[in-house]
Amino acid sequence: MKKILKYLVILIAIGGAGYWGYQRLKPARPVYVYRTQTVERGSITSSISATGTVNAVETVEVGTQVSGTIKELHADFNSQVKQGQLLAVLDPEMLASRVEECKASLAVANSGVARSRAELENATRNYNRANELWDRKLIARSELDSAATSLTLSKAALAEANSRVIQARETLRQAEVNLNHTRIVSPINGVVISRQVDVGQTVAASLQAPTLFSIARDLTQMQVEARVDEADIGLIREGQKAMCRFDSWPNDNFEAVVSQKRLSPETVSNVVTYVVILKIENPENKLMPGMTANISVITSRSDDVIKVSAAALRFTPPPDAIETGEKKDEADAGRQQGGLFVMPQRRPRGSSGGRGQEQTVWLVENGELKGSVTIDEVGVSDRTWVEVKGPALEELREGMELAVAFSKEAEGSAAAGTR
Repeated sequence: MKKILKYLVILIAIGGAGYWGYQRLKPARPVYVYRTQTVERGSITSSISATGTVNAVETVEVGTQVSGTIKELHADFNSQVKQGQLLAVLDPEMLASRVEECKASLAVANSGVARSRAELENATRNYNRANELWDRKLIARSELDSAATSLTLSKAALAEANSRVIQARETLRQAEVNLNHTRIVSPINGVVISRQVDVGQTVAASLQAPTLFSIARDLTQMQVEARVDEADIGLIREGQKAMCRFDSWPNDNFEAVVSQKRLSPETVSNVVTYVVILKIENPENKLMPGMTANISVITSRSDDVIKVSAAALRFTPPPDAIETGEKKDEADAGRQQGGLFVMPQRRPRGSSGGRGQEQTVWLVENGELKGSVTIDEVGVSDRTWVEVKGPALEELREGMELAVAFSKEAEGSAAAGTR
C-alpha cells in the first residue's frame, strides 16, 4: 500500500507539473481590435462616373470660297464679333480684273445683239419686198425662198446673240460674287476662339473651303461631351442631373443636365463607349473649350433610409475571434459547440424572392463581436454606403456598430477580410 501511495503521489505530481507547464507555455488567445462604422439613416445617391471634354454649344468654322492672299485681318483670338462684321480681306486685284473682263464680254455680247437685230430688220424688209414682187409675178420662186431663209437665219442669230448676253451677264455676276467673297465676315454673334491664318498667307479653296476662324456663339452656355462605358449607358436618361469637376477649379462643383445620348458607338482597344452630351451653365466664363471634365451622373437617389458601410458587407472576421472562454445559456447566447459561439445561421438562399445575393454584417459591442445580420436585399449604393431593405431592417437599428476591419492588439496592423 505504501508503494502504491508513493507511485500515486508521484503521478499526481507529474500530472500537476505537466498541467502547470501547459498552462504556462500554451499560446495566449489573440486579442483583436475592430474598426467599426455605425449604421446610419440618411440619403444615398447612386451615380455613374465618366470623363469628357468641354465645348461651346455652337461653334462655326469660318472659311473662304475663293483662293487668294490674306491682305488684312480685322479679328484676333478672343475678339467679340457681331454678325456681318468684317474679319479678314483677301487680295482682290485678280478678281477685280476678272470682273472688268466680264463686263467687257457683256458689252461685246450686247453689240452682237444689236447687230443681229439690225440684220433681222433688213431680212424682214427683203422678205416683204420679195413677197410683194412674187405676188406681181416679177421674180422667180427661188428668190422668194432665199429671202425667207435669210429671215429665218436672222431670227436664229438674234436668239443666239441674246443667249450670249445672258451668259455674259451670269459670268459677270459670278465674278462680282467672288470679288465680294474676298471680304470675310462673321456669320454669327460670338467670340473668336481660333485663328488659322496670318497676313500674307495664301489660302487655296480648290477642293474644300479652308478654315480661317472658329467662332463660338455663346460661351456662357457650354456642353460636355462625355464617353460612358457600355455597361453604364443603359442607366443614362435625358434630363438626369450631373455634377462636374475640373482640375482648374478643384473647389467648385458645376451642375449639368443630360441633354442627349448618342446612338453611335466608339470602340477603342475593344472598349465600347457612347457619347453623352450634358448642358452646363458658364455665367462667369470660368470654363473654356477643351477643358477635361470629371462628371458624375446621378442615376437614382433614396432619402431617409437605413444604410450600412460597403466595407462592412465585405468584412470577414478571423476564425478564432468568436471563441468564448465560458459557457453561456443557449437562450441568451445561442447554440454552443465545443466552446465556440455559433453565429446565427443565414436565411435560406432565395428567401428574399430573388432580390439579390445574401451578405452578412458583423455586430460589435464593447470591442467584441456579438453576432451577425444577414442582408438579402439592398437598394441604392454609392460605393461607400449601401441602402438596406427587406427583413434585415428588423434587426439593424440606427447607431449599431458594424465591423469593417480588424487588427491584433500586439501587432497593431489592420486587415479587412473580403468576401
